[in-house]
Amino acid sequence: MNIEKLKQIILDNLENKNEEFKRVFHGRGNSYSDFNYLVIDSINDILLATFFAQIEENIEKDLIKLLDEIYATKGFKSLIIQRRYLKENMNEAFRGKLPQSAIAIENALKYNINFFNQNIGIFPDMKKGREFIQDICKDKNVLNLFSYTCAFSVAAIKAGAFKVVNVDMSKSALTIGRENHRINNLDTKKVKFMPYDILKSWSRIKKEGPYDIIIIDPPSFQKGSFAATKDYEKIIKRLDELAANKCIVLSCLNAPELDSDFIKNIFSEFASDFEFEKRLENLDTFPAIESEKALKNLIFKRDK
Repeated sequence: MNIEKLKQIILDNLENKNEEFKRVFHGRGNSYSDFNYLVIDSINDILLATFFAQIEENIEKDLIKLLDEIYATKGFKSLIIQRRYLKENMNEAFRGKLPQSAIAIENALKYNINFFNQNIGIFPDMKKGREFIQDICKDKNVLNLFSYTCAFSVAAIKAGAFKVVNVDMSKSALTIGRENHRINNLDTKKVKFMPYDILKSWSRIKKEGPYDIIIIDPPSFQKGSFAATKDYEKIIKRLDELAANKCIVLSCLNAPELDSDFIKNIFSEFASDFEFEKRLENLDTFPAIESEKALKNLIFKRDK
């Protein structure tokens, strides 16, 4: 695929541009092999292009020239280039400035984002998962494991959840999570923020249960704290003591090397009373040649 075809895809996805966070090009699913290192997001008035690998200088120049043209014609106020292959100073404002603070909007809810970090504060590919939780969470007690900046919690409280317990070992992420509730005018009396290592804090987490809905959204690998290949089953083994008799689990995994059967087999072995219901479809804006290498959001249900 040549650069003109790339430009047309981006422009087509920006045809009805609004303030909502939208992926306008997704190369990471290998649907576009010539640009599998590139993703581009429209975030309100910010155009963000992320390079996951270093490329030839002349190709990068051509891509940035293209992005600059789109930036100018589509009314963006900032063009930010993120080079994920760098260890530091990976974000550059090619046009405008790196904002000290910015807001991403999803389904009319606001989320703080930060362009001074690798992960800016919200994962847009989880939109379908958040919508699913919103549809089922009214008057429910929700456990949000690996909550990061609490986007699931914001969506759930907005939709009428009775309580949400957010657990993440990053105090700074939970601080942003509190702020995410505040900027949406949500009552944090219904929200708990637990800055704990999940694998070492089961008794504390259990005290707020039993839970009607459990969200498991871990990193596939985080050095020194979590590796899906050996640690995912440790969470599933605890479901019986955390879950209400009637409980729905959203079990997430974004590891290309592990397929859906990896999670299904763990449930079958360690939580057999939870039945697999379905896998949520991924957003059309995140195309992937091999679906099993893409994000996996699996729903399990227990109904005693």
